[in-house]
Amino acid sequence: MGVLITVLVVFAVAGLVLLALSLRNVQQYEKGVVFRFGRLLPDIRGPGLRVIRPIGDRMRKVSVQTEVLGIPPQGSITADNVTLTVDAVVYFRVIDPVKALVNVRDYPSAVSQIAQTSLRAVIGRADLDTLLSDRDHINTELKKVMDAPTEEPWGLRIERVEIKDIALPQSMMRSMSKQAEAERERRARVIAADGEFQASQRLSDAAATMADTPGALQLRLLQTVVDVSAEKNSTLVMPFPVEMLRFFEHQSQETGGESVHRSIPRPALPERPERPELPEPITSAPPAAPAFPLSGQRVGSHGDRIGRRADVARERRDNWPAHADSDSDASYTGG
Repeated sequence: MGVLITVLVVFAVAGLVLLALSLRNVQQYEKGVVFRFGRLLPDIRGPGLRVIRPIGDRMRKVSVQTEVLGIPPQGSITADNVTLTVDAVVYFRVIDPVKALVNVRDYPSAVSQIAQTSLRAVIGRADLDTLLSDRDHINTELKKVMDAPTEEPWGLRIERVEIKDIALPQSMMRSMSKQAEAERERRARVIAADGEFQASQRLSDAAATMADTPGALQLRLLQTVVDVSAEKNSTLVMPFPVEMLRFFEHQSQETGGESVHRSIPRPALPERPERPELPEPITSAPPAAPAFPLSGQRVGSHGDRIGRRADVARERRDNWPAHADSDSDASYTGG
């Protein structure tokens, strides 16, 4: 009787052990893939308590949650020959547990390698401006490049790829800062010029309105006086009509030529130095009269041609005292 009880206890314990080896708990976010003696069973076990053969069956659980994989910084050269360092992050999940277990050994490591190579390839085809300003396009292109080798053969779906940071060289950062500063200065100047243009238009309209209504100009002057005298200061404002200034300007323009003509003084003739008295009379012949050519042109005493009447008069005036003195000396000698 004791031997029978012992045998029953042994069988019960063995059954409990086999039952424990046969039961598998699959979570809601997991899928169970069963291999029987190394052969894949077609049925994929869903979440819950699942029973397998204790001998010969082996279950592998695959998580179908979205996994986040960080890509280490990758140095690359853009299409416009700018060297930079880019790091990114990849979001993916398993959509076919059988392919993820059978076709690839370590799918997280495989996704990481694919992401690194794809990131370098995409950056090499894009220029720096596109990489900095249009990241959505770069992220979409990265996703398309990574979907081809991962979704169909490996049973993985790349849900999202994001570029986290772009490290630029210091020289490039200085150049970009100078460009941004120049762009801001250009915008500031354009805005200031636009403001001046609008203000000039408003001032032109206001001037036209005041010209049509003279009382508005007087009211504006009074308002200016009130604004100036608002604070306690010693400033005295005397409004001066602009029309009076215009009148004086018009008068000065009319009399400008005549006043200038009158204001020019006539040059004074140089005084002729007195002749020293001769110690003894000197007999000198009168200077020969200049020869007048037949062409009618006037010739001076020194042989130079004189073309205008004023020049002839000046030549006669300059040479007359010399002729007179010569004649007097000759007469004195003769006497």
